[in-house]
Amino acid sequence: MVLPPHANNSPPRMPTSSDSLLNPAHLLFDLQQATEIAQSFAGCLEPELLAQSLTDGLVERFNCAFARIWLLESNQTLLRLVASSGMYTHTNGFFGRVPMGAYKVGKIAQNRVSFLSNNLPEEPWVGNREWAIAHQIRGFAGYPLAIGQRVIGVLALFSHHPLEPEFLEVLPTLSTLVTVALSTAIQYQTEKHNWQLAVGHSSSEIPLSDQIAKILSGSRLTMLGTERTLDLSTHYLLLKLAETLNQAAYTRLLYDDQGVSLEITVSNPSPAATDLIDGHLAEIQLLASGLGGQLTTQPLSNQRALQIQLTLPYRQQPSDLRLEIACTASVLQLACTQLARAAGLTPCRDRNAPVLTDQPSTIAGDRKIIWIATTPVCPAKIQAKVDLSISPEQLRQVVEAVTQGQTWGIRASELTERELEILTLLTQGHRDRDIAEHLFISESTVKFHLNNVLAKLQVRTRYQAIYQAIQQGWI
Repeated sequence: MVLPPHANNSPPRMPTSSDSLLNPAHLLFDLQQATEIAQSFAGCLEPELLAQSLTDGLVERFNCAFARIWLLESNQTLLRLVASSGMYTHTNGFFGRVPMGAYKVGKIAQNRVSFLSNNLPEEPWVGNREWAIAHQIRGFAGYPLAIGQRVIGVLALFSHHPLEPEFLEVLPTLSTLVTVALSTAIQYQTEKHNWQLAVGHSSSEIPLSDQIAKILSGSRLTMLGTERTLDLSTHYLLLKLAETLNQAAYTRLLYDDQGVSLEITVSNPSPAATDLIDGHLAEIQLLASGLGGQLTTQPLSNQRALQIQLTLPYRQQPSDLRLEIACTASVLQLACTQLARAAGLTPCRDRNAPVLTDQPSTIAGDRKIIWIATTPVCPAKIQAKVDLSISPEQLRQVVEAVTQGQTWGIRASELTERELEILTLLTQGHRDRDIAEHLFISESTVKFHLNNVLAKLQVRTRYQAIYQAIQQGWI
C-alpha cells in the first residue's frame, strides 16, 4: 500500500475504517512508550547514537522484528545505514549503502512517500518474497525523515505481526521527533567540523580568552581562574555564543573546578535584537544540554541590559566505557543519560555492558547491575549501589569498578547462609515452628540463630533485622 505524503510533509498513518476502532487505553500506552523512546535520545548530538536509540526502542517496546535508519550523505546521492536493531544489527551489509531512488528505501527518500503494509509478502514491490515468508514478516512501515522539502534519511521497520492501528497512530509523531533531533545533531556535527577545519590546529595553541577578546573587540573582557585547554565541542560552543552576541558591553570568562562559564552582558537590546538573540540562544541551549551544560538569561537594570551565561562542565576524554540505562520514570532516564554523557560514558543498549537501573525486573542472568536507589529497599545480586546525588566523576568510577568485576557502595553480608535462610522464611510469613520443620532443625535452634542476627546487626526486633537485610540487598 502506498500512501501519498500529506501537504505538511508529516508521515501518514495506516487508514482505518473508523477512528472509533482505536482502543483508547492501548493508544495511551503506546504514546507513553513513544515518549520514553524520545526521552532516551533527548539532547543527544551524535546522529548514529541517536538513531540507534530509536531503533532499539522500536524493537524492545513495540516488538518489531527489526528496525533501521539510513541517513542521507552530504553528496545527496547515497543513503548510509547508521542504525539497525533486532534480527539484524550489522550496518555494513548489502543495504549498508543505498543510492537515492534505488530499492524501496531509496524510493521513499527520493519521492518523500511513506509505505505501509500489513501483508508484506503479497506486495508487488517486494523483491524477495521468499525471505518475507521464511521469516514470517507481515508488517512493514517506511517513512521519509524530512523537514519541509529536505530529506535527511529513512526509517524502516518490519514486524512478524500486523501493525496495529494504535501504533501507526503514534509512529508518525515519533518519526517527526527523531527527524528534528537528527537534523539538529547533523547540523551541530557539520558546524563543528567546519569550524575545526577553519581554525586548523591553531585553536589548541591560541587561548580561548584571546579568541573571545578578538571576537568581542568592543567589550571589556575579564577572566577569572586558571585558563585550561578545553575539548573541541566546549571550545566551539563558547565561541559560538561570543559570535552571536558580538555587540556585548561586558564579558567575563570563568574557570573553576567543575567547568567553564562565559558571561556576556548586552546593553539596551532593541525588541528586534532581542528576538534575534532568542532565536540563536535556543539553538545554543539545545547544544549545551547535550554537553551537560546550561544557558541562562537575566534582564538587568530595568530591562536596559540583558545578561547571558553559558556554563559547561569539563568533559571527560572519550572512552570505550559503555553503560546501559533502564529507569522506570522518563525524567530519571533522561537525567541519568545526561549524567552518563557528562561522565564521558557511552549510553547504549548492550547486554554485555553494566546497566544503571531502578527496575527489579532488569536484574536477571549475569548482568552487571548498578542499582540507583530511589527507595530504601535494595535488591540482591547487584554489583553497585548509587543514589540521586552521584556526580559524573563518581558515576565514571562506579562503571570502571563494575566493569573490572569489583563492587561499589555495598558490603558483603555479615550473616551466615543459615541466618539468611531463616530471615528469608520470616519474610514469607513463617513462624518459628514452621521454619524449624522446613529446615529440619529444632525451634530452639531457630531462636538461637535469630538472636545471633539481632546481635550482629545491632537491632532490637526481628522486623528491624529483616528491614536492614533487605536494604543491604542480602535477601
